[in-house]
Amino acid sequence: MTLAALLKDLDGLTVETDPTTLRRKSRDYFWFSPLLKQRLDRVMADVVVTPTTEAEVVQVLAACHRHQIPLTPRGAGTGNYGQAMPLSGGVVLDLRLLTGVQTLPGARVVAGSGAVIADLDRQLQASQQRALRFAPSTAQVATIGGFVAGGSGGVGSVRWGGLRARGNVLRVRLVTCEAQPRVIDLVGDDVLKAVHAYGTTGVVTEIELPTAESHDWVEVLVASDQWDDAARLAQDLAESDGVLLNELAALAAPLPHDILGPYSASFRREQSALLLMVAPFAMDAVATMVRQARCTIVFRSDRNTVASEDQVPSVTELGWNHTTLRALQVDRQITYLQTRYPDLESARRIRARLGDELPMHIEWMRSSGTPSLGGLPLVRYTTEERLNEIMRIHEEEGCGVFNPHVYTLEEGGWRRPDPALLAFKRQADPLGLLNPGKMVAWDRPDFDFGAGKDYVFPGLRESDTADLADD
Repeated sequence: MTLAALLKDLDGLTVETDPTTLRRKSRDYFWFSPLLKQRLDRVMADVVVTPTTEAEVVQVLAACHRHQIPLTPRGAGTGNYGQAMPLSGGVVLDLRLLTGVQTLPGARVVAGSGAVIADLDRQLQASQQRALRFAPSTAQVATIGGFVAGGSGGVGSVRWGGLRARGNVLRVRLVTCEAQPRVIDLVGDDVLKAVHAYGTTGVVTEIELPTAESHDWVEVLVASDQWDDAARLAQDLAESDGVLLNELAALAAPLPHDILGPYSASFRREQSALLLMVAPFAMDAVATMVRQARCTIVFRSDRNTVASEDQVPSVTELGWNHTTLRALQVDRQITYLQTRYPDLESARRIRARLGDELPMHIEWMRSSGTPSLGGLPLVRYTTEERLNEIMRIHEEEGCGVFNPHVYTLEEGGWRRPDPALLAFKRQADPLGLLNPGKMVAWDRPDFDFGAGKDYVFPGLRESDTADLADD
């Protein structure tokens, strides 16, 4: 690799080669997984480039193609699977300065990929009294481009489903990695060539999204002496057509008592909890359903305050993978899974088999028009063998597993090649320079996903640089 020649071609752009900066911008929240922590801990880029315009993105991609240097696009680095980590070194392209925002007729918004999600949402509410349909729990720092390229769902998904559901992403603008990079606008089903593709098919520079009506959501915490009562209440709420929710999650005991910070004192250690965001007009109905389910509202933001010297977190920062983060702050041996439970009975069977080894966390989200149970259960980690056994137990019980302990698209998702995605990559990235190691179908078309072994990217380069900072 001719780094000096690349840097000459990037003259005039913001380029960083300081080792501390390289390490910081080569990492995401991969350390949620003890397996990824072991495999990726020393991965590091050779250079970080921060473009300010789409034209500069084109310039960087042309230079990388010319010198055959790998490139990994990056937002704020809040992903959990190494999506933004440069497995082969090379260039990390920091897109956080692409921040332009434009509202459009028809309740639409166009944003540069570097726009911070919470800032974008605040702009929408101030200018149009509109809001994004859904966002990750990391919205205060995450970028919209990073979310679309590496995320799947979040707060609001109980209403709107996930990013790959038709109509949730209207257009994705990306730059290809060719001798003469092209700027392409993907619309309709073609957006799936970029959504949750980890930047393997192009560098996303702009996104068009639909918006939703804004509500002054009431944040609610519900305590239940029995997990089954809490889960049944959550399902009933999710199926109640007249109850408008923006978040619905269930945490099994002892999680509410152990990890909810200033709210923990509201729960006994044997109690489970629901996390809710409710439209104000629906609060009377929700309160009635809570009483009928033998549960108790212990906090509602329209009536209560929490006394604490610490900053009081919003419900948006208690669920999804913020639950995992909060648990890790209490116990560094914790990790997690991503699962799909066909129904409450399947989740109950998993709890019966695994007990407190798998503290249950379920997020309700919309899928194919109906509420579904997306699991983010915690795992009290002991060994890789036991972690794999826990995943096999889920599959034996008919539950889907989306493995968060691997760094490739296929193994963490559909476990088979996506022919349309592969065909588009061949056109948009003919040398395979974009985020190498993340698409098994490109590297190993003959890889057997049913063999029970994780794919190991042969181009994985471990940095010789000593650790410069703790996680």
